[in-house]
Amino acid sequence: MIAKRGLHHLLALLLVLAGCGTGDVSDPDVEREVQGGQATLTPEASIDEDALVEAEDEPASARFELGVHYQRLSPTQPTSSSPEQVEVAEVFWYGCPHCNDFEPYLARWLARKSSAIAFVRIPAMWNDLLRLHARAYYTAEALGKLDEMHSAFFAEIHERGNPLDSRGALERFFGRFGVTPDEFAEAFDSYAVHTKVQRAEELARRYRITSVPSIVVNGKYTSNATLAGSYDALIELIDELAESERPQR
Repeated sequence: MIAKRGLHHLLALLLVLAGCGTGDVSDPDVEREVQGGQATLTPEASIDEDALVEAEDEPASARFELGVHYQRLSPTQPTSSSPEQVEVAEVFWYGCPHCNDFEPYLARWLARKSSAIAFVRIPAMWNDLLRLHARAYYTAEALGKLDEMHSAFFAEIHERGNPLDSRGALERFFGRFGVTPDEFAEAFDSYAVHTKVQRAEELARRYRITSVPSIVVNGKYTSNATLAGSYDALIELIDELAESERPQR
């Protein structure tokens, strides 16, 4: 017989595994493998072929091949960054173990990335739990707490075993960062946060994202660690694609 606390953690784990792809828990699309120290999703879930095409002017690369290591979105989707910058977006979920594994790689890249690159995060929205976490992300942003809370969200879920799966749990979590219940409610229920959640859901549809973490470069190219080969390879691919998208001077 499973103890009540053990059952809670088991259910939380099932939610985590179900959320990293659009398949169910038994779907091999969301099984986790470790390759050379890199945790990846394997194999990649199906992608809308009508939305992905090979481009005649694909970036020249000795290592990465269009259609193998990354995909081309057609049409290219609009970005929210300055035309002078190349936008790199990560589609993620706080409850996904793969996103948690990728975070240190991403943090090191962010510390050295070119100022010509604008980085944005887009929460995934496949079910009610992911939408709840997306709203928590934008609530932290609205309160000016995102920089100090972003890593803490991952740690709370993956290290402390707290799935943050209710509004009450989120309110208590925000309280540890000096946010009062009234301040939390005002931001969480605000029109600004609601609008950003809706926009993120629309972007994920436009980008045809079926698993997380996924990367979108300048609204044109999409990839992930499974396609690239590892997290290190994905970072290298991001650099190559971003450089190919830099405006010609």
